[in-house]
Amino acid sequence: MSELHRPRTGRVIGGVCAALARRFGWDVTLVRVLAVVSLLLPGPQLIIYVIAWIVIPGEPATVTG
Repeated sequence: MSELHRPRTGRVIGGVCAALARRFGWDVTLVRVLAVVSLLLPGPQLIIYVIAWIVIPGEPATVTG
């Protein structure tokens, strides 16, 4: 498993689903579908997503030289 970072490429909105999928070795499409379906249920999912967007760091830039 890799560290939890929002990727620079392959993001749809904030990269939270892609970060979670990469971290746990899951399919990113499955994570995105589950996130959308969870929004149909009552609860604080949107607030949790925004907090995760703020808290999860972006992927560090790679230096090519």
